[in-house]
Amino acid sequence: MTTAAKAQTLIGLYDAPEILRVVNVWDVVGARAVAALPETKAIATAGHGIAASFGYDDGATPRDVMIDMVGRIAASVQVPVTADLDDGYGDAGETTRLAIGVGVVGANVEDRLKPFDESVAAVEAIVKAAEAEGVPFALNARTDAFVRAGVRPVKESIADAIQRGRAYIDAGATSVFVPGILDAHVTRQLVEGIGERKVSVIGIPGALAASEYEKLGVARISYGPLPQRVALTALQELAVSLYGGGVVPSGLPALN
Repeated sequence: MTTAAKAQTLIGLYDAPEILRVVNVWDVVGARAVAALPETKAIATAGHGIAASFGYDDGATPRDVMIDMVGRIAASVQVPVTADLDDGYGDAGETTRLAIGVGVVGANVEDRLKPFDESVAAVEAIVKAAEAEGVPFALNARTDAFVRAGVRPVKESIADAIQRGRAYIDAGATSVFVPGILDAHVTRQLVEGIGERKVSVIGIPGALAASEYEKLGVARISYGPLPQRVALTALQELAVSLYGGGVVPSGLPALN
């Protein structure tokens, strides 16, 4: 498929009645392993995971490194790829143009609770850049209304997320990513305030199951750095076993 066709496919996955489940990857071999599964409809990259794999703190990966890696991932699979592009690197429009140029058809771009007008302007710049490239880019505009809330009451974070979310959708975002541990009561308010099939969540310990979020009208669930932590845990456990005189398990599939 062309880049534009992949982008349209990804938007259709957001709009579908079934919640879009994306397993976050951080390199090519992981992307291929996940994409080989028949259940995989799209791939999401993990900004945290890519940063860790290159030795950077989360959010500190240089733009050229990030664009190179997400491009390698996009080129390695046939399904649509949506990338974590941190906060847009100070020029969200240009970052989007670069991402589209390497085959990425959607992205998370976080507001980091920057001033409201500045955050909306970043969304507008992303949408404008995508239109100029002729690609219906699936922007999963992230608001940090919960993860950067500090000690403010939950109701204030809900109101902030809804205000920002509505503005991002009005500016052309496909969906609004609200990371945090969201229970059914909070999720219901976010969906009612931002829109049915317009809210994206993260699956982390303490969060609801994907099927529960689906019933509440959520569009997408991703898993951030958790898949990488699971893989690294397995690696450490194997190392401990080998150091203790163990052997590599037989029957491993040749995924690399």
